[in-house]
Amino acid sequence: MAIPQFLAELRSVVGNRPLWLSAVAGVVLDDRDRVLLARRSDDGRWAVVGGILDPGEEPADGVVREVLEETGVVAVPELLASVSVTEPVTYPNGDVTQYLVLTFRCRAIGGEARVNDDESLEVGWFALDGLPPMIELEHERLRHALECDGPAVFSWEGKERP
Repeated sequence: MAIPQFLAELRSVVGNRPLWLSAVAGVVLDDRDRVLLARRSDDGRWAVVGGILDPGEEPADGVVREVLEETGVVAVPELLASVSVTEPVTYPNGDVTQYLVLTFRCRAIGGEARVNDDESLEVGWFALDGLPPMIELEHERLRHALECDGPAVFSWEGKERP
C-alpha cells in the first residue's frame, strides 16, 4: 500500500518518530440503507472507507475522494458525525502515527462498488443487520454516523458528548 507523496517526504525528514495526521472516514449508505465496507489489504479487517487528508484538503472533499479512489462509489457527505483520536499506531516498518479522524455520514449517488485500488481486498454493500466481523472502533463509527442528527459526537473530559 503506497503512502501519499507528502507523507513519504515528511518521513524522509522525521524518520519513524510519531506523526500526528488528519484522516477521514466515510459511513456511506445507499438507497437501501446498506453500508459500504472495504476489507483492508494491510490487515484483512472489514472497515468503513477512509484515509489520510492531503495537506490543505477540506475534510468533506477528502472523504469524497477517498471513497471514490478506494471503491469507485461517488458519495456526497451529509453530516459530520464524530471527531475522534486513535491510539498510536506502529506500522511494521516502525513508523508511528496517531490520527485525528473526522467521520462523515455520506450518501452514495453513483458509481459501482468495486476494489478500485491496492488498499482493499474486497468491497461490498452490507445490510446493517448482516455486517461482517469488525473491530469495536468500526462499530462506534457506524453508530455515531447512524444515530447522529447533529451536532457531531466528540469526547470532552473523557466522556462522549453529542
